[in-house]
Amino acid sequence: MLYPWQGEDWRRLNAERERMPGAWLLTGGAGIGKLAFAEHLAQSLLCENPQAGHQPCGQCQGCRWFLSGTHPDFRRLSPYSDEDEEGKEAKPTRKLPQIKIEAVRDVIDFAHLTAHRAGQRVILLEPAESLNLAAANALLKILEEPPASVLFLLVSHAPQRLLPTILSRCRRFALTRPAEAVARDWLREQGIANAEVELAHNGGAPLFDHDPEQAALRAQFIRSLGQPSFAGMLQMAELVDKNKQLSLQPPLSWLQKWLHDLAALCLAGRLRYYPDQEAALAALAARCDMRQLMACQQALTALAPFAEHTLNIRLQLESVLMDYLKIFAGAKAGS
Repeated sequence: MLYPWQGEDWRRLNAERERMPGAWLLTGGAGIGKLAFAEHLAQSLLCENPQAGHQPCGQCQGCRWFLSGTHPDFRRLSPYSDEDEEGKEAKPTRKLPQIKIEAVRDVIDFAHLTAHRAGQRVILLEPAESLNLAAANALLKILEEPPASVLFLLVSHAPQRLLPTILSRCRRFALTRPAEAVARDWLREQGIANAEVELAHNGGAPLFDHDPEQAALRAQFIRSLGQPSFAGMLQMAELVDKNKQLSLQPPLSWLQKWLHDLAALCLAGRLRYYPDQEAALAALAARCDMRQLMACQQALTALAPFAEHTLNIRLQLESVLMDYLKIFAGAKAGS
């Protein structure tokens, strides 16, 4: 399936089919549909009755296998799936997700097999930057001499984190961020309330997990940031802590984006994430100590790697919110 904003990208890629590389690297910001695009490309290559514009038919045996996740000539490599645990409830993990060398060795063995349907074999890796060093070096060896009729599709949010040697073995294809109006209309079609606000909060990327309860909590959190006070910060830390389904990561992200907009407004007169809060941010910008703002950002950056770990959320959040208050301390930031 392609998203409405991917039609032109699809046409651009189709123009290169006659000189298809051994590996594509699909890049672009998170939340714009890179994985869906890669899956659609894989299905089109494995389709036995492609339609106009290289669209997969959706009806042939190859398409039925692909859509059911059982195509014998397709492999998907991701740190978010574990074939050894198939059928079991996934266990939560605090470790950073990685694609390990054992998984890469398995797909290398697969790449050297004969295709079941006497056609293309496709290997999709996502996100490619989750390859650990050993896995990346193992992948590099097969990318240097890819078997015939095997295509690697690497999807990456952060291609700068890939080995330069891997980058040099792939043809890069940058996917386009959707226009704001297109993304906003699509979100409304999906029934997302406050589509414009949600789109801005997610940096213009329309694909995100939408939780109405979390969105309501975020709105309350942001209102408190707009009227900073000691009591208000303590109250918000307590309220967030009561939500046992919430890790530290979301409120840290909300605060980071707020600080980004506050700094951007001070320095360039621009807002990205909270344009609906322009009045509150403008009032705060007039009272802002930029050195304290940078110190608060640094504290958030230091804490971010531990945001999904088991921490005392209330204590940690209170600490960074106290740092936030210091930004306005010179102007008597409320009581």
